Amino acid sequence: MSAIERPVPPLNADERTTLESWLDFHRVTLAMKCEGLDDGQAATPSVPPSGFTLTGFVQHMAEVERNWFRRVFAGEQTPPIHDPQADPRGPDGGFELAEGVTLREALATWHTEIARARENCANRALTDTGRFMDQDVNLRWIYVHMIEEYARHNGHADLLRERIDGTTGV
Repeated sequence: MSAIERPVPPLNADERTTLESWLDFHRVTLAMKCEGLDDGQAATPSVPPSGFTLTGFVQHMAEVERNWFRRVFAGEQTPPIHDPQADPRGPDGGFELAEGVTLREALATWHTEIARARENCANRALTDTGRFMDQDVNLRWIYVHMIEEYARHNGHADLLRERIDGTTGV
């Protein structure tokens, strides 16, 4: 049994509650995939030639949270977390493990970005927009994209976790 509580999205809620609940469900799912692992296990790559690791997924999702909710939606001029020299308009990185990073540090950074995302969205409408590739993009679209991004990577994370210690179905 997991020490992390994963709330089930409500079955009959308004659009915003539904979107935010599914996003939180997938955020918690990633945390559950990492639960109970040491730094070595969380840094274990999947299957060659892939170098994906659970710590790398957490780092990547911190970058994705920062990109969509801070840079794109809030218009903040903030550098990438793991490669400050990288072009912030480029692809979301973070997959490659930062030197000396621990799973705990990666999770703390990710949680900080989630908190900032929630702050940036709290008093904004789903129709409010940010700028992406010289076009308006609304919060509704960003939420849907983030749900898709987490769902895809949580599938990868499930396979990684099963390879590490046989844990499945979280």
